[in-house]
Amino acid sequence: MPPEPGPGRGWLLRLVIAFAFAQGAVSMARPAVSYRALSLGADERAIGVIAGVYALLPLFAAVPLGRRTDHGRCAPLLPVGVLLIGGGCALSGASGSLAALAAWSGVMGLGHLCFVIGAQSLVARQSAPADQDRNFGHFTIGASLGQLVGPIAAGFVISEQDGAMARTSALALLVSAVVAAVSFSSLWRIEHRRTAVAARKEAQKVPVGAILRTRGVPAGIFISLAVLSATDILTAYLPVVGEHRGIAPATVGLLLSLRAAATIACRLVMTPMLRRVGRAALLSTTCLLGGLLCAAIALPVPVWGLAAMLAVLGFCLGVGQPLSMTTVVQAAPAAARSTALALRLTGNRLGQVAAPASAGLIAGVAGTAAPFVMLGALLAGAAGLGLRGGGPVAAAPATEPPAPRAEAPRAEAPRAEAPRAEAPRAEAPRAEAPRAEAPRAERHRAERDAS
Repeated sequence: MPPEPGPGRGWLLRLVIAFAFAQGAVSMARPAVSYRALSLGADERAIGVIAGVYALLPLFAAVPLGRRTDHGRCAPLLPVGVLLIGGGCALSGASGSLAALAAWSGVMGLGHLCFVIGAQSLVARQSAPADQDRNFGHFTIGASLGQLVGPIAAGFVISEQDGAMARTSALALLVSAVVAAVSFSSLWRIEHRRTAVAARKEAQKVPVGAILRTRGVPAGIFISLAVLSATDILTAYLPVVGEHRGIAPATVGLLLSLRAAATIACRLVMTPMLRRVGRAALLSTTCLLGGLLCAAIALPVPVWGLAAMLAVLGFCLGVGQPLSMTTVVQAAPAAARSTALALRLTGNRLGQVAAPASAGLIAGVAGTAAPFVMLGALLAGAAGLGLRGGGPVAAAPATEPPAPRAEAPRAEAPRAEAPRAEAPRAEAPRAEAPRAEAPRAERHRAERDAS
């Protein structure tokens, strides 16, 4: 039974707008946190730890939040997420120690998780299966818009001249809190109450192990982990690379926004690409090319070369997130889609904890460009898994409609066996034989009486 339509025709547009502001606040705050940590005396390892703490709380909260969403409404998670994002940004700007900066960065990450689980579950619940690729692609455009504007705003606000980085990075974090608050204006009438009631009636507590064993779910989780880890480390470590290569913060912000603009362009043309190439080939090709470009960032290329590589890289990274969402939603049991999406986000946060921490260790030993080589290897692994795991999900729409036709002869089997059911009718003459002999018995009695 297809899900009911959302509350009006503009629910997806309002969700995209809200997500753009929420993601814009986070994308502005992430490089600002890195610059503020540098102003407080942090080295590459400390930057990696702070970036990892951003994902630590969500790592433990994702599955419980997904369970709660499967059995109730999605919309209440959105304002809660906005409050946590805004509070984490503002308090990060007011913090004066690395420990406090890491803690409030974790609160910001928890808020982002709440918003994303609620929003993704809303798209899955209020979209017909045939519209999920398109709607998830449009939904992630909101994230790309935030990633486009956020780094540019952070780069122009932050200045390292005359030792002003401590003050300007704090200002950037306070501005990002205000940007997060703007998303409240688009959160009205965004969920259809009848779909929430229907989901509450149909919800079942499917074991996590059963969800993870479902074909297609592990591949979607790992591809999402790899792509998001690449995006996350680019956001956190490109400012460090810029510091070492003498690239100004404003230029770094423009480079990050160029990557986000290419991601938007990718998602606008993703539907025709899927029709032409196919899901498995598209996932594998973009992950492999993205891995090669991530590794190439380690080379001492000029700024224009770095801009060209980030543009192509952004286009490649734009494929993984929406297609991994659709992969997980279509593969998971219908009664546990929010939990499956939460498991995907848990994988994302696991990557966001492990990848920056590993990147910090690698950068401390081998230099600031080495983490990008690690990302290249991670995306290459995702390319191989996408080639194996993307095929069955891509073929599902083509094979599911003919299935009832193939099973139609089985449904007609009882008609073929109808003669067996009519067998008793053929034996009816045997049952009527005594009736035919009754006149003979009467004649015999009449003859005896006559004699």
